[in-house]
Amino acid sequence: MNNRLKILRAERDWSQADLAEQLGVSRQTVNALETGRYDPSLPLAFKIARVFDQPIESIFSDTGAGS
Repeated sequence: MNNRLKILRAERDWSQADLAEQLGVSRQTVNALETGRYDPSLPLAFKIARVFDQPIESIFSDTGAGS
């Protein structure tokens, strides 16, 4: 799954730790999300969408590879 987390975070001048604190996760989780090593749970995806005030679909997109 592709995502725009790094871009959205950079637009707000937030560190990974800043975003992690807002989401209630570790900085390592934010890093794993940004690099595509981890797909968020549905509740976490909704929380991310709320933090950035955007629909989930504008943040996350399916890569289409084998899904």
